Amino acid sequence: MLIIAERINATRKRIGAAFAARDAALIQNEARRQAEAGADYIDVNAALSPAAEHDLMIWAVETVRAATDKPLAIDSANPAVVRAGLARVAKGTAFLNSISGEQARLEAMLPLAVEFEAKLVAMAMDDSGMPTSTADRWRALEKIFAATDKAGIPRGRIFVDPLLRPVSTNPEQLPQVLAMMREIREKGGGAGTVVGLSNVSFGLPSRRHLNRTFLAIAAAAGLSAAIIDPLEPDIMATALAAACLTGQDEYCMNYIMAQRAGKL
Repeated sequence: MLIIAERINATRKRIGAAFAARDAALIQNEARRQAEAGADYIDVNAALSPAAEHDLMIWAVETVRAATDKPLAIDSANPAVVRAGLARVAKGTAFLNSISGEQARLEAMLPLAVEFEAKLVAMAMDDSGMPTSTADRWRALEKIFAATDKAGIPRGRIFVDPLLRPVSTNPEQLPQVLAMMREIREKGGGAGTVVGLSNVSFGLPSRRHLNRTFLAIAAAAGLSAAIIDPLEPDIMATALAAACLTGQDEYCMNYIMAQRAGKL
């Protein structure tokens, strides 16, 4: 399971203050800690304000790259900001977070994925709005797949986000999300799945318990990547155990190596 570390996000109060102050030491410390915790990718979201986002993305990417050699996920809804981020990392190494089946977004973002050979977070929604059923999700996904297939993007570079919502307000959506994961595993042509894990627990107490439990459940349904806080207590141990138990960790070697390194 790929782990995309979420902490460098300017919408978070402490991180936003660091962006505003251009506090490179704080951002680099966050990057190093997430890398050391076992993240595969470091997400970078510089959306402090629309006017500042472009320049802040350039600064943040360069700042993070000076701290760790982990590849990055460039996270923005603004195509110009995404381009600025992708242009500053090696071609073929980054995630583009994200595209969707919304026509304007698809047309703006897809050429960037082609040009920079990026992996894609593909949100299973279209111009009809947030999906409520697997049929809604597949309608959007089929539009995305048609476009990515035409552009020559291999399915293995696409990670579908079935749009996980809080169980506190949308409990009926969890079965739909899990069903979508299973269906993509079976008929997605090699595409993976990804979720923003903490969405599931929003608004509830002791969120870490819900996050860890859902991560294990989702791994059994076929989840192949997760956007998480790798510093959350025990979350990486859960991810390693889930990968081990679902056949994503051949001979459980990652789990064994983590134990030897004292990370469990």
